[in-house]
Amino acid sequence: MADVNRGNRPLSPHLQVYRPQLTSITSILTRITGNALLAGALLVVWWFLAAATGSAYFDLVDGILTSWIGNVIMTLSLWALWYHFAAGLRHLYWDTGRGLDIPTAEKLGKLVIAFSLIMTLITVIIL
Repeated sequence: MADVNRGNRPLSPHLQVYRPQLTSITSILTRITGNALLAGALLVVWWFLAAATGSAYFDLVDGILTSWIGNVIMTLSLWALWYHFAAGLRHLYWDTGRGLDIPTAEKLGKLVIAFSLIMTLITVIIL
């Protein structure tokens, strides 16, 4: 039997009707932080290469990375590192077949976010 209402409804949920869930947001953040870690690592490699090149070039790069924007980028990279680490632990836990029900998955998502923020603050205070 043909579906006569097919033209009157969307084929999939669209942004106006889809309410993002914590589990989907944390999954997307895991992918974003994984890519952001590459950018942070490239900045650190640039800093090391500048140190190996000479003092004038190192002073330039060091000035950029220790400026306010460099500090913001490095702090966000630090948060991305802690977030990605915690999300990886969560996935290892899920790989055992536990914690896959919705209430536990949401609690783990909140725990990952809280852990990453707390560890970022602790690391910034210590360093």
